[in-house]
Amino acid sequence: MIRVVLADDEHLVRGAISALLGLEADLEVVAQVGRGDEVAAAVAANEADIAVLDIEMPGRSGLDVSEELHTAAPECGVLILTSFGRPGYLRRALAAGARGFLAKDAPVDQLAGAIRKVHEGGRYIDTELAAAAMASGANPLTAREAEVLKAASEGSSVGAIAAALHLSEGTVRNYLSSAITKTGADNRMSAIRTAEEMGWL
Repeated sequence: MIRVVLADDEHLVRGAISALLGLEADLEVVAQVGRGDEVAAAVAANEADIAVLDIEMPGRSGLDVSEELHTAAPECGVLILTSFGRPGYLRRALAAGARGFLAKDAPVDQLAGAIRKVHEGGRYIDTELAAAAMASGANPLTAREAEVLKAASEGSSVGAIAAALHLSEGTVRNYLSSAITKTGADNRMSAIRTAEEMGWL
């Protein structure tokens, strides 16, 4: 029996996926959580084989949780299940140690097959998402540029970003300017939109 922890902040979606997976003879959903910061404890408490994670959750993102589990519970395979088919998310998920990446609108037999493949030590990546990621190219933003742009997307002022990241205001403006140029945007808000659509933030 493959023991699965399911993490999604949408209760109805989580319940539906759990019910459908419960119909599979070799799969058992041993825990459901609605927050990213609850996943590691649920995996440990239930000796889960697989964690199926949504990307955007309160507490911690699925990408952050994947990275945490890769270190804290390497025996637990991670499969990202997302409604956000952004190319940058796939790259980031793989870099964070996820071995599966699938769209939420995939048929349940595809999800069950992906869980089995990841449990066997393989990888399962939605072919359309993989093709889109390859076509989009690599993330042009440095880690610091992405960090500054992410803080800006949350409404922080240049001064607040500088204080939080221990940078000068001039350095923050330089990072923002560079991010605007690299995304081909006209201004900060447009750069944020582009970066979010590509999954770079």
